[in-house]
This record gives sequence, C-alpha cells and structure tokens, in this order.
Amino acid sequence: MTTTSNNDIARAIYLMFKDKSSSEQKNISEKVVKFLFRRRLLSKAPDILSRLKKIINNADGRLEVKISSVEALSHQVKTHLEQTLKKRYLVKEVVLKEYIDKKLLGGLKIEVNDEVIDLSIKNKIEKLQEYLIKV
Repeated sequence: MTTTSNNDIARAIYLMFKDKSSSEQKNISEKVVKFLFRRRLLSKAPDILSRLKKIINNADGRLEVKISSVEALSHQVKTHLEQTLKKRYLVKEVVLKEYIDKKLLGGLKIEVNDEVIDLSIKNKIEKLQEYLIKV
C-alpha cells in the first residue's frame, strides 16, 4: 500500500477545483470529504487545508507573511517590508498578518512559508550570549 502525503492530497484537490463552477466545486468537496473519511485521514484535514491554501496562494502569486512585533508597525515599515518581500520571493502580492507579541522585547519575527526570519532583540541577545559563552 502506497502512502500519499498531505501535500499530494492538497495538490490533487487544487487540480480538481481549478477552473470549476461553484456547483461542480460543491460536488467535488463532498467527494473529497468522503475520500478523507474512507482513508481515515479526517484528522489530517487541517494540515491538508493549510497546504492547499499555500498552493492556491502560490498559483495566484500571493505570499502570506506572519509578522510578530512588540507593537503595531507603521505604514512606512509595512510598505517597505511588502516591497522587500515581493522582490525576495518574486510574488505579485504580499499579505501581512500582524501579531503583537510582548515577549519579543523589540524587533520583528517574520514567518514566510516554512522559513522564520528572527530579527527580534531577544534572539540577538541569545545569540550574543551563546557567542560570549564560547569565547
């Protein structure tokens, strides 16, 4: 018996839904749920949906970015981040999802797909501490 990854299932769902009418999508949705139930994969549905969302965003040239900071970012900082991320990831649109995290002390923590860019002061202090212990 071959196993199918969650990413493979998400890709198949995307291909089935692509360019279909809403009534066709409803019919496909029911078949997908039945498939997941028969294969005992309903517990994997959140991960499959998350992967499906990434596939759709990628196909549309959209990048969702989670940004954590101690306080709300200014419009100027958001605009600069969007432009920088568009160039780095070669996408048409960047969707910033901003979260306030008082544990950071300062700086930013940026999560893009499976990549984390930690520019927080807390992280810099920890890196400095590691360096000083080694020396």
